[in-house]
Amino acid sequence: MSLFLDIGKGAGLSGASGVRPFLPPLLAGALARGNIGIDFSRTGYDFLESPAFLAGVLALAVLAYAVDRRRGEAAAPRRDPLAVGLAAIALALGALLFAGSLAGGHHESWPGLVGGVACAALGYAAVAALFGRARRRLARGAARMLDLYADAIALVLAAISIALPPVGLLALLAFVFLIVRARAGGERKYEGLRVLR
Repeated sequence: MSLFLDIGKGAGLSGASGVRPFLPPLLAGALARGNIGIDFSRTGYDFLESPAFLAGVLALAVLAYAVDRRRGEAAAPRRDPLAVGLAAIALALGALLFAGSLAGGHHESWPGLVGGVACAALGYAAVAALFGRARRRLARGAARMLDLYADAIALVLAAISIALPPVGLLALLAFVFLIVRARAGGERKYEGLRVLR
């Protein structure tokens, strides 16, 4: 049962990092420092709750938000370097959080590195598909609100996954549902365009 709960916690944290990368590790690290629902102490991942690591994640978050703000009203390029960088950070942090969750429960941690990347990628793909469609319909100022919604979703998912670990596994199912639904919507649109020819 302990392994199942640690997997759920790790899956939820890494999936939340895929949604938005910075708040889930900050929350997990802060709670781990007080041994509230999660603990990385005496594992190879105890750095996840160290002040230096948390300060580094916070600095990256501030830098990412500043770069996004500085772009102003200009449209993001097709291959947005900021989005690519955030995705890479999300995958790395997701892997560390899942592995740290397993290690904190005294389990082998290396599967968490693989599982964390997969869960973070799932969260990223689901939210990128969902918010990508909404972003195209909104003005730049309104589209920025989507980032705040994503941050809120990531923070709430991380908190609930620590408090109720099975929710993390349910979140993965929700991500899969969103991805399948987005693909089905895209295929219907493509079929409609073929009919117009």
